[in-house]
Amino acid sequence: MCSAAAAQSSNSSAQAAPQNQNQQQQSDSSQRVFGVVPQFLVTSDSNPAPLTSRQKFKLFEKTSLDPFTFVSSGFQAALSQASDEFPQYGQGASGYAKRYGATFADQVSSNFFANFLYPVLLKEDPRYFRLGRGSVKRRIMYSLTQEFVARRDNGARTFAFENVLGAFTSGTVSNAYYPSNDRGVRLTVSRSVIAMLYGSVGGIFSEFSPDIQRKLFQRKSKQRTSPERNPYASGSSVRQCHP
Repeated sequence: MCSAAAAQSSNSSAQAAPQNQNQQQQSDSSQRVFGVVPQFLVTSDSNPAPLTSRQKFKLFEKTSLDPFTFVSSGFQAALSQASDEFPQYGQGASGYAKRYGATFADQVSSNFFANFLYPVLLKEDPRYFRLGRGSVKRRIMYSLTQEFVARRDNGARTFAFENVLGAFTSGTVSNAYYPSNDRGVRLTVSRSVIAMLYGSVGGIFSEFSPDIQRKLFQRKSKQRTSPERNPYASGSSVRQCHP
């Protein structure tokens, strides 16, 4: 009986190890909030290995071609058309297509310059590093400032030139496809500043998204997970082995 119990315990441990490993791999690879919103450029590791130029490009490519990017561009284009933003684009299917193309180009352009080109040239890390501890106020202030604070590939802190230069470069490039009435230095500066402010506020979402998921799904997880049974509890048919 004792040998059978030991064998059963050994088999359970052997089965649990691959399951835990698979769960860890899935968690590391998914990197999505609610299983939908990608967080490829966010890490909870306080001291990760630096990214190579190839890895930075892969992150840019993965984010730009993610289905969520196409869907979010369509949603933003719909809002733009509903409010008649960029009236020179017109309405109807043609106007929507132009707004969709401009919105998608904005996202890809900003991603290219801020998360690939300038990080490679300036040796900066484009990822958002979660603080994940401390008071809510401290974490909010931390997340708001991360749009302007970057980590170099050697681990040192520096001003986030990648984000600032990326926003202004992308804003300048957008003059090539925006309507003539929505071009110029003033509008370029305005759009670039707004983009950085959005990025700063977006840091709050990146910082607290694991906490939000944990709060929302904690009850479901508890309901799905049955309590482990103690084999040595009263009434158990398994006897404890003695030497």
